[in-house]
Amino acid sequence: MTLGGRDTASAPFVVTLVVDLPITKLDALDVIAFVSDGAVENARTAYPRVSLGPSAWAEVQIPRFADPPPLAVDVCSDASAEVAREAALRLAGALERVGWTVRAPRADEA
Repeated sequence: MTLGGRDTASAPFVVTLVVDLPITKLDALDVIAFVSDGAVENARTAYPRVSLGPSAWAEVQIPRFADPPPLAVDVCSDASAEVAREAALRLAGALERVGWTVRAPRADEA
């Protein structure tokens, strides 16, 4: 996980989770909503997201055109870095329980 700054996240505090799966953005958001017991918000817009709590949400950043995975899941918060970090840890655990492998970005991906 890394704290980072659209194709960038839309919050002041962000923790990025990386998933090496060939999955679409919409399917990834559906899985995140499922494991979070939530729903995809703004589903038919350019900026869909899944709420992870009162001040945390997940956004999915897809690879650039023709680039292979990884897929970046940005866990965002407008409250604090700690809120983003805690939500990212919970989300990573939930995604791993359904079979995803989640890792921190490598230096060349950050």
